[in-house]
Amino acid sequence: MTVIKGILFDKDGTLFDFATTWEAWAHAFLTRLTAEDTARASTIGAAIGFDYSAKSFAANSVVIAGTPKDVVSVLEQHLPEYSQQALIDLINEEAGNAPQIEVTPLVPFLTGLKAQGLHLGVATNDAEEPALAHLDSAGATHLFDFVAGFDSGFGGKPAPGQLLGFARHVALDPAAVAMIGDSTHDLLAAEAAGMLRVGVLTGMASADDLAPFADVVLPNISHLPDWINSWNSQRR
Repeated sequence: MTVIKGILFDKDGTLFDFATTWEAWAHAFLTRLTAEDTARASTIGAAIGFDYSAKSFAANSVVIAGTPKDVVSVLEQHLPEYSQQALIDLINEEAGNAPQIEVTPLVPFLTGLKAQGLHLGVATNDAEEPALAHLDSAGATHLFDFVAGFDSGFGGKPAPGQLLGFARHVALDPAAVAMIGDSTHDLLAAEAAGMLRVGVLTGMASADDLAPFADVVLPNISHLPDWINSWNSQRR
């Protein structure tokens, strides 16, 4: 097998801690959506796998790996007063305001990967605009060669469109790219694209959830440089 020349990251649960970002987002979004009607917010939250009072997600929540369109397909049944586009706009607006806790300090981490000559990208089921806002907040956008959301023209995961778009953009064989993610959606997309599959445990999935779909499962992205060096040294 070829050496790794490109790294494609999922965003939420991979670059940023999932719970800190999206539990805050869900609570603020539902509060705004229901004009602080706690009972209605709790009912709608339950539909998307979010416990409004406990501010926590169920492991099978549509928010964890789904796109905003997936979330809206559930929400619209409870919110007939909103159009699909209005709901997507509200999701994206609140997502852009959500707090971002970096799994590891991103600028030095990514700078180190770039120094090894690696091409870097982001493929997220979030929309592109809030994704860029999140990367901007970390001062990290300039370190990526490619950033795609579900609405960037490549589709969303687990389909491989974003991943193949990255490979084309940086002129790499997909087999020379590792996809890093915290959900089975990320790993299934990697398999479909012919990329290496690297799971991380900074989202809602456990090692047991990810291992059947992954080439390796790491605690978090800070372990990635050592793993890449080991992988590449065995193939040179």
